[in-house]
Amino acid sequence: MMRVMRCAPWILCTLLLGCSGKPSEPASEASRQVAEASKVAKPRFVPAAEGADVAAEVRNVVAASADETVVVYVGASWCGPCQAFHAALERGELDEALAGVKFLEYDADRDRERLEVAGYGGRLIPRFAMPGPDGKFGGQKIEGGIKGDGAVEHIMKRLLPLLGSDAPS
Repeated sequence: MMRVMRCAPWILCTLLLGCSGKPSEPASEASRQVAEASKVAKPRFVPAAEGADVAAEVRNVVAASADETVVVYVGASWCGPCQAFHAALERGELDEALAGVKFLEYDADRDRERLEVAGYGGRLIPRFAMPGPDGKFGGQKIEGGIKGDGAVEHIMKRLLPLLGSDAPS
């Protein structure tokens, strides 16, 4: 007696169509854009080296980050808005808005003097500053934040224009 095997219809379609011998069709423009977008690096923090010359370090990080935007980030472990931004970035909540951004992270307490020598000083944290071609402060920064639930949104409304991006929708 012959036994009839039952298959899910999608398995049968996969078997029949997957081995048709025909070359696959070219990817659509939308799928090509998705593939390109997936090549952009996730935003991330890179800890700065302790005691290194800030301008030289920034210059080296920028040179090694051709496909990324480097932002000098100054924060502190005790800073509420700094903690909120850090956590949101690490959870992936800012991946889309900040794709391709590398935050070179300095500690406001430990690195204060050497940051000032390179022009990255300021009164408030978190501080986000754009480097110039020489690794010193390039003239554009935002600093300060608010405590509480709106901390990350408050930072992003000011950070995206600094990066040349649109405000989040």
